Amino acid sequence: MIQIFPDWRDLPPEARGASVALGNFDGVHRGHLQVIAAAHAARPEAPLAVLTFEPHPREFFRPDDPPFRLTSSAMRARLLAARGVRILYELRFDRIFSDLSAEAFIGEVLAGGIGARHLACGPDFAFGHRRGGDVALLAARAEALGIGLSVVPPLADGEGRISSSRIRRLLRDGYPERASALLGRLFAIEGVVAHGDERGRKLGFPTANLALGRYLEPARGVYAVRVALRDGRIFGGVANLGRRPTLGGDPETRLEAHLFDFEENLYGETIAVGLLAYLREERKFPDLTALKTQIAADAAAARAALAQVALDLPSLDRDLAAFA
Repeated sequence: MIQIFPDWRDLPPEARGASVALGNFDGVHRGHLQVIAAAHAARPEAPLAVLTFEPHPREFFRPDDPPFRLTSSAMRARLLAARGVRILYELRFDRIFSDLSAEAFIGEVLAGGIGARHLACGPDFAFGHRRGGDVALLAARAEALGIGLSVVPPLADGEGRISSSRIRRLLRDGYPERASALLGRLFAIEGVVAHGDERGRKLGFPTANLALGRYLEPARGVYAVRVALRDGRIFGGVANLGRRPTLGGDPETRLEAHLFDFEENLYGETIAVGLLAYLREERKFPDLTALKTQIAADAAAARAALAQVALDLPSLDRDLAAFA
């Protein structure tokens, strides 16, 4: 279990004295896990904690930007819990908090509020009003306050640094497999199955329809997917992510997932759809007959992709099952 605290003030004694990883942790990718591991290694006897912000500061300062999140708040918490984090300081990011100086963030929040025994962060961690605090200031003040600090070098592969920004680019460009390799899991969109117009059912391919909400919009098109239900079952499937141009077009992008070998009603259920492989771009077809023929071909291609995937599906499925 993970305890979640939206404020650093008046914490119970058991929520203080932790070894704390600092950052936004959107995606909880392999680089983030390295920071968390450093926090634990420095003080293995202390509770392991993460300090992050909700909403994401970018959402607060630029609310009109297109959605960009790789994880919802709830999904992030579950992923952190699965990796041994026991305390999540998910601090409420508002105007008052954004005006807090870097010195006050260290003294009032990290030292006085949560009573951190050790801190871990990446070399570019910035904090305080107008991001006025950096790792050099954090190191100097932490030492003066008797708090340990681990500055963790960025994790990189042959193509560069592993970061949330890089993962977002890969998803927008239609490379979910490469994004999964950096995440260490499938990128998944979680949501409540909503009623649609049942066109998929009429075409012989009933779908579970999800709104994207604040999630990043990956490349529009057709994907082979893994779908996790709340009861822990996982099904392969094929999904369309787009605006259905053949059916007149939708004002917002939606995710429509057809689960293979599944005939139950999912309306109102929370599910998670993990994008495994990008099959083709979104296209407009001349009529419903052509669309139905293409959907059948897409389903066959998705089954083949699921059978041939080189990723470690059992491991990926364990994380996917933790979402729903």
